[in-house]
Amino acid sequence: MLLAPLFLSLAAAIGQAPAATPAPQPPVTSHRLNRIFISPMGEPFRPNGRNDDTLADWFHQADLDHDGQLTLEEMQKDAERFFALLDVNHDGEIDPDEITRYETVVAPEISTAHLGFASVGEGGGDGGHQRRHGRGWSDEGYDDGHQGGARYGLLDLPEPVVSADTDFNRGVSLAEFRQAATQRFVALDVDHQGRLSLVVLETLKPPPPAQGNKPERPREDPDESALPDENGPGL
Repeated sequence: MLLAPLFLSLAAAIGQAPAATPAPQPPVTSHRLNRIFISPMGEPFRPNGRNDDTLADWFHQADLDHDGQLTLEEMQKDAERFFALLDVNHDGEIDPDEITRYETVVAPEISTAHLGFASVGEGGGDGGHQRRHGRGWSDEGYDDGHQGGARYGLLDLPEPVVSADTDFNRGVSLAEFRQAATQRFVALDVDHQGRLSLVVLETLKPPPPAQGNKPERPREDPDESALPDENGPGL
């Protein structure tokens, strides 16, 4: 009979025990603070202040349910949204004129030796995120061999919009843009989890550019006067 009160006391003690708290998430450390970022689909994000993480700006925009994970469906929807901004005449294709507009107005950083100073009206326009005066990413004195948009993004894509043109008809359809979003999602899913996290993306950088992108140094013909005489020294 004495066991019943003991069991009741143990049950009460267990019920009053504090619930286990989940392990804290590791802090996100970014090397993209105050730098221009070109999203995987080519959208520019410019810094809005000294501590603005532009990669995080894109991630939080694309993460539609705000669960801290980016799915393939969310990346495709983000691609569709940006496609609609680039398709100015709404004919279902980003045509050559609209590609020119993208390269010169929306994201001029991909085609110029941009020093990374961002301000309102500089390459903002439709489809570009306008920011207050602030210094973005500067590649002054730094050259890792990447070109165009690859200097500011996560993938080696000098021109992210044109590279989606798989049939080479000088235009990009919505189907091609969605397919490119799928391929780029897979490339960024380095842990093969089927979802992207900001913590992992912050650690990524574009792979080394193909060696074929670097021009070879021209071969110089040897100075024949400096070659030894095949017949030996003259007598």
